[in-house]
Amino acid sequence: MSEPSERPEAEDEREEEAYALGVDLVAGVVDALAEGDDAGVRALVAPLHAADFADLLEQIDSDDRAGLIRAVGAELDAEALSELDESVLDEVLSYVDPAVLAAAVKELNSDDVVYLVEDLEDEHKARLLGALDDDERVIVEQSLAYPEYSAGRMMQRELVKAPPFWTVGDMIDAMRAAEELPDPFYEVIVVDPGMKPIGTIPVGRIMGTTRPVPLAEIMSEDFRAIPATQKSEDVAYAFSQYHLVSAPVVDEDGRLVGVITIDDAVEAMDEEAEEDILRLGGVGDESISDRVRDIARSRFPWLAVNLVTAVLASMVIDVFEDVIAAYVALAVLMPIVASMGGNAGTQTLTVAVRALATRDLTASNMWRVVLRETLVGLMNGLGFAILIGIIGYLWFSDAMLGFVLAITMIGNLLVAALAGILVPITLDRFGADPALASGTFVTTVTDIVGFFLFLGLGGALLL
Repeated sequence: MSEPSERPEAEDEREEEAYALGVDLVAGVVDALAEGDDAGVRALVAPLHAADFADLLEQIDSDDRAGLIRAVGAELDAEALSELDESVLDEVLSYVDPAVLAAAVKELNSDDVVYLVEDLEDEHKARLLGALDDDERVIVEQSLAYPEYSAGRMMQRELVKAPPFWTVGDMIDAMRAAEELPDPFYEVIVVDPGMKPIGTIPVGRIMGTTRPVPLAEIMSEDFRAIPATQKSEDVAYAFSQYHLVSAPVVDEDGRLVGVITIDDAVEAMDEEAEEDILRLGGVGDESISDRVRDIARSRFPWLAVNLVTAVLASMVIDVFEDVIAAYVALAVLMPIVASMGGNAGTQTLTVAVRALATRDLTASNMWRVVLRETLVGLMNGLGFAILIGIIGYLWFSDAMLGFVLAITMIGNLLVAALAGILVPITLDRFGADPALASGTFVTTVTDIVGFFLFLGLGGALLL
């Protein structure tokens, strides 16, 4: 049997860069812009999906963005605007010709227009709303009246609805006669005379059913109606939990006002996950396209908080100044104590924050999870206690120092596990975002407890 051939290196590289913009493409666009070759630019970007074109705009600098928008001109895909990061959108819209913007925006669904409008500066907001027809502008303004990060902001107003007494044939004829159907569009929403949803029918079921059958016989009454004021993170959870592809949105009286589709729910999931990651790192809502000044301003407050907590840990060290002066080896080994405790706490913290975000960590299983993390911390503490104890003995030829290190490691990893699970749970119970401040608190606890335990034991047993 012949040996399997090795995969070409180029093929491995292509897989690693799947769906990413090629470096050659970005460089080609930048070079064409520098040469003033607008036709060449259009030829390069014409095959790109709207999301890829948005990525291209985010990856090039400000001057090249202006040139790219000018070169594309009337061929600008409106969907690319709805894919842009908020930090870039304002700038890009300032480059778009008003006539081009007006034509482009009319091709978008209402939810995409709301996304474009909601965070714009007043000048750009007025321009974009002014590009809409009167009825479209009213729809967008109604959506903007709902709270930010709510289902009312996420929903699209374009939908397909029908009364239950219609037949499948009536429904098919109505869809064929419609001037324009929503895109995307997965289900027909069946409503009563009061415009309240009473069922849903997948388009595939309609197409697979004979024309005389009433919609009432094939509709599913097992559907989820989303309140317009519900938080977007709860909407995303509902889509994930119940495997929804679309869901009707209702007002406070239960009347149908819109629909949310899976693409909007996935976007909300991505935004929530991204927000958690950024907040765990102590940064705000920033992207790689932000200006230096804005990034520095957003990071400064949490660095200041970290400075305060570092001072607290240093105050603990200062209490044991005489101990450190008398036994210098303690100072050499202190970074090991801080590093192990901080990393162990971060591991537990990451799992806890994600479990809270996905509703996997609840009141019913909280203490079981706390006990599990405590046992994990204790087990790891015992394992590393043996290892670090031997290292301390061999390094400094002092068995008692190895013992102090071992006991400290057990205590610090145990405390790190408890802090990593209890801090985010406590913040969540008090209504605070557990991803926002947990990292700072956990690091503070592990540093203070670790230094106090290490230096206190060292002073008691080594001097």
